[in-house]
Parts: sequence; structure tokens; C-alpha cells
Amino acid sequence: MSRIHTTLRHSNRTVVWCHPTLPEVGSLLTPIRVLVVEDHRDWRNLVRLLFQMRPEWQIISEVSDGLEAVQMAGELKPDLILLDIGLPKLDGIEAARRIRQLSPNSKIVFLSMDNSLDVVRVALGAGARGYVYKAHARKELLPAVEAVFRGERFVSSGTEGDWLTEPPGANAPCHHEVLFYSDDAVFLESFTRSIAAALKAGNGAIVLATKSHRDSLVQTLKAECVDVDGAIQQGTYISLDAATSLSTIMVNGLPNPLRYFEGVSGLIEATLKAAKAEHPRVALCGERVGLLWAEGNMIAAIRLEQLGNDLAKTQKVDILCAYPLGGIQSREDELVFQCICAEHSAVYSL
Repeated sequence: MSRIHTTLRHSNRTVVWCHPTLPEVGSLLTPIRVLVVEDHRDWRNLVRLLFQMRPEWQIISEVSDGLEAVQMAGELKPDLILLDIGLPKLDGIEAARRIRQLSPNSKIVFLSMDNSLDVVRVALGAGARGYVYKAHARKELLPAVEAVFRGERFVSSGTEGDWLTEPPGANAPCHHEVLFYSDDAVFLESFTRSIAAALKAGNGAIVLATKSHRDSLVQTLKAECVDVDGAIQQGTYISLDAATSLSTIMVNGLPNPLRYFEGVSGLIEATLKAAKAEHPRVALCGERVGLLWAEGNMIAAIRLEQLGNDLAKTQKVDILCAYPLGGIQSREDELVFQCICAEHSAVYSL
């Protein structure tokens, strides 16, 4: 089988992926191997029935929970994975993230009863190429698979909102940057610069920080001639407590993807609506990851950064994260530090 080499450049790192050329849809020479992940038998039966119309699409395995899906994806490396979201043991969103690590060439199409725009964004941010609302599965599942193998993205007509509509010129690249700060003066200077630039350009800003930092930011922004009070009234500046907002998304010591996206997506959409720029964006400045770092919950901090990367793929947002400098006392801490840096497009240590 021929192979395609794709070079991805991220910051100062270059990664070369080598992946096999995928078969054309409808090819009788190379069948498309399919893994079905669904915990309800009736839906598995429906998928089998629909796929009988396309005998070249071969279901090679059926599983009913997220953990088994990850295991089978790693073993079988299927061409296509049909994945439910509400799975036992491990939800479909998290399963998709793990599958992308184990079988990056597998194309993922979600088949779900949830048709909310926030969930669609989470699913596509997790690496899926298609999203089919179960109520429309009979007429849309086969077209969805065909579209995905043509290299297109498919979102069911049964989802809420207008996901695929983008205004011209609105696709500027997003940034996800990290600041390791030595003292509060550095923190305030960096956050003020980012927020002031956004508000003066007619964009929005969201701050997730401690009360002392949020209070100080208001003063430093006013010193930069930013009309903070007006921005708050218009809805272009939102300031929330980092610890309180963090508590709403944590489940068993880790950030829950659905809770994360449901919370932050609503804030971003409201801020974008209030912004005056022609193609508005939002500066999202936060230190929730810094709180997790200070607590020693390094895995949760990295996980939150990964969710931030997913967010930047689906929202018009530029993210600046902040960590207090220090705390690296062992080789393990150094490895965590490197993992955090690797999740960002730029790293600043001041």
C-alpha cells in the first residue's frame, strides 16, 4: 500500500506522520474496515442493516463501551470508527482522544442522540471528521461516511446552530500561549497587554483568575486607558473567579470535557456577539491551570491544556495561560513542565 508523508510544524518542533493512502469510497478492491462502538443493540442492528447497501464497508468488530473501543482500535487499526458519545466505562469523547493517539489514521464519525452545538464542537475538537444525529441516521449515516472518505467534514442537519457557516476572512489562526511568571507584576503586565489589545480592537476578553489578580487587572487596564466599565456593561469583558469556575468542570480530579466546553463555549459566544470588530475574536486569559499546578495535580493541568487546544480548533479564541514560576524540584517535575510547554504555540518565562 502506498504511503503519504505529512510534515507538521508546531513552534520549534517538526513531526513527520507516515500514513497509508486510504481507499476510495466504493472501491471493490480495498474494503473499508469499520469498528462500531455502540452500547444499544438496536442501533448496532441499524448500522449493520444500512451497511448491507455498501458491501465494501466491512464491519470487523462491534463493542459496547469506551474502554473496549480504545483497546480494539489500537489492535485492529480500522479505517473507520462509528462512535457513540454516551458510552459506559469511558465516554465517547475521551475514547476518541485516546484512539487518535493509538490509531491516528482511523477516521471517526460520531453517531449520537445529542444534537447540541456545544457537543458537536467537543466531538469535532476531539478529532472526529463527522457527526450524525441519530434521529437522521437512516438518511445521513451513509452520506456522512462517503463525505468523510472524500476528505470532507460532515455535520448532521439535525444539529442545533449553524456550525459550518464561517464569515469570509474569519479563519485567522488561533494562538495558545503560556506564561510562567516570576511575580505578580509580570502576570499583570502580560495579561493587561493581551486584554487591552483585544478590547481596543473591538474584540472581547474573558479572564479566569484569582480575585486579587482580577481586581488588579481592572486598575492596570484603566491605567492603559481601557474603558473597562464600558466593556463590562457591553459584555465584551467577562471576569470570573478561577477556583470557582474550575470546580464546575472537575470530575474525579480531572476536567470533564463536556462540562469544560459547555461552560466556556457559552461565555465565548456571548462575548463574540457583544464584540464590535468585523471578524470578532476573544482573548481568553486564565490561571486555572496554574491553580492545578500549585495543587500538584499535574495530570489535570495537562489535560486542561489539551482541552484548550481543542477549543482553539473550534472557536475564534486566543488563549493565554499562566503558571507561577517555580515548583520544579525533580526530574518528574521537569518532564511535566516539558509536556505543558509542548501543548502551546509559544512559551514565555519572565
